[in-house]
Amino acid sequence: MKLDDVNLAILRRLRDGRMAYKKIAEELDCSEGTVRSRVKKLQDEGVLEIAGLINPDVLPDKYIVMVGVNLKDMDLVKKAEEFSTLRGVISVCVVTGRFDLMLTVMLKKQFGMLDFYTNEVATIDKVRSVETFVVYKSFNLKVPLVI
Repeated sequence: MKLDDVNLAILRRLRDGRMAYKKIAEELDCSEGTVRSRVKKLQDEGVLEIAGLINPDVLPDKYIVMVGVNLKDMDLVKKAEEFSTLRGVISVCVVTGRFDLMLTVMLKKQFGMLDFYTNEVATIDKVRSVETFVVYKSFNLKVPLVI
């Protein structure tokens, strides 16, 4: 989907996900219907998702880990899609550098790292190695509530 100037302006204003379409329309000098239909199309095309995001530091008994993954083959997109379905996974990125994939995962006391690796990651074939980075404190990180 091509993002034109109007779509980009709408997306900038939706940084506050509760901003009324009417107010956006007034600021952009277009109709509320135009804003509504463009937002719907952005959502339908997978460009935009409106969701409540939270600071993970305030969640009791939950913590974030980043996981670097090295694979045995180069089918990166397929493997990223597989990892994205695992319990606790917030996001998966195909990256450059010493890892093939970087995962952001939310864990909790009752579903910790051992459970994640033995019950979830172990189901994925052709994983060469993983390296875990526990997030002690985050800045500007907002995540959906999962698990």
